[in-house]
Amino acid sequence: MTPGIPLSKRILYEDNHLIVVNKLPSEIVQGDKTGDEPLSEALKSYLKKKYHKPGNVFLGVIHRLDRPVSGVVVFAKTGKALSRMNELVKQRQFKKTYWAVVKNMPPETEGELRHFLWRDTVKNKSFVGLHPKAGSKEAVLSYRILASGERYHLLEIDLHTGRHHQIRAQLAAVGCPIKGDLKYGFPRSNPDASIGLHARKVSFVHPVKKEPVTFLAPPPNDTLWNYFLKKVTEKT
Repeated sequence: MTPGIPLSKRILYEDNHLIVVNKLPSEIVQGDKTGDEPLSEALKSYLKKKYHKPGNVFLGVIHRLDRPVSGVVVFAKTGKALSRMNELVKQRQFKKTYWAVVKNMPPETEGELRHFLWRDTVKNKSFVGLHPKAGSKEAVLSYRILASGERYHLLEIDLHTGRHHQIRAQLAAVGCPIKGDLKYGFPRSNPDASIGLHARKVSFVHPVKKEPVTFLAPPPNDTLWNYFLKKVTEKT
């Protein structure tokens, strides 16, 4: 498991159907070629130990975050919950809100970005255009500036489509690469290999209880994130 805050301290919500976790920037959600233990497997071990389960533990992955991104991730604890959550995602009824730390101001204090993205699987990178081309998919997000400091600005982003590296690629395309994101044009990496992108909130209708739920994940505990969190809290 990733060193740092224990997994048990990062669980935002749990019932019989779902478990919601605040992912660390260094974690992978599912297994990949690195062979590192993914968050999904760490959670299975946690649940197996917590409930003294003798056999295998079911855990369904509903959505993912890139490795250097932190924030809220929702998993299903039953097959029924997984199939219903997958349908919510498909119907775009799984609302995700992100915070992004960028160096440059976006074109407006708030607005919508609409591009066409195509993915290069060899480079594991998405490219942005204003017009469709073969293999491209439309990418739409809305943003607003939440706070500004001496060198950086905090944006709140609502995703309307879920494309590969969408926020990273779209913000870079308008001259606002995310802090630490070397792949999309920021000049320096962060010391911990994270990027300044945090999945702040998810909202949806609970797949079994049929009640609206919202889960909020605190950003990583570092100087810059703490500064912005304080500024946002003071405004509300």
